Amino acid sequence: MLVRVQNPAGTNAERALIDWLRTWKDPASPHGVATINCSLFHKDKLHQFDAVVWTPTSCVVIEAEALVARQDGVLEIPLNGAWTINGQPAAMEGRDKRTPLEKSRDHTFALQDWLAARGLGQRAVHGVALVVPLRGAELQIQQGWSDPSFDVILGNDPGRLRHYFDTLAESEKHLWTANDVAVAFRGLGILPYLPAPQELINEGFLGPIDITLWHGGPQQAQAEAYAEELAQQERDARAPIVKAPWYSPWKLYPTERGDIDMGRALMRAVLTVGMVIAIAWVLWFVVTAILTYGPG
Repeated sequence: MLVRVQNPAGTNAERALIDWLRTWKDPASPHGVATINCSLFHKDKLHQFDAVVWTPTSCVVIEAEALVARQDGVLEIPLNGAWTINGQPAAMEGRDKRTPLEKSRDHTFALQDWLAARGLGQRAVHGVALVVPLRGAELQIQQGWSDPSFDVILGNDPGRLRHYFDTLAESEKHLWTANDVAVAFRGLGILPYLPAPQELINEGFLGPIDITLWHGGPQQAQAEAYAEELAQQERDARAPIVKAPWYSPWKLYPTERGDIDMGRALMRAVLTVGMVIAIAWVLWFVVTAILTYGPG
């Protein structure tokens, strides 16, 4: 997982989220790119996202909330209304008076609508509320309704969030390409945080790559280098019409990319001229022999 942090001075829940995402480095971990503390201005309203995570199969908006007091018991999550723990209001760290569910609805709908305006509307946006209790607190979640686009995850074990993305990857199709991620980053005004094409491909996002989407950003040079590398591979893959023998000047003294060796070039030219002279001499000898000893 690639993690891009715009503002490292976040809440306790955001810092915990960043630490967890950065541990997803092994091949079995969820793959993708996460941007922390990004924002979207849509329909005259500013939406502040704690985190947006793109994977090859999904886009997830994460609302990270930490409890500031030890509260044990059952966190009850109604469809509408305040979140409570054993009848008492859940003491959330954030200043926003809305519940994580209300914020998630607002943010996911806004991002979904914004993506649709850019031709990416067929890709669903999911919402997740990550609730991080104080260490040692005994807490359970009771969600009395089901919504496939919204989940609440208890943040006392980083494995829960990882399991959520693993499950989501199994149920979703491979929709997001590297170009789609680049379009989103450019539109959100976070082009400086856009990973290089090579990094996105390594995370499982599909190509092909439109390197113009990286123009103007710090990864433009890497995008152009990637395009040149692909072009070189395509040229190398083309089988030559006539395969040069092992004693060919270009086999004995091959050119190397980025290498200017005058000695190698001179030897290649001398050998070529020598071979041409030798072939001409053989032809002259054969013609002369035919004319001298031939019939008539």
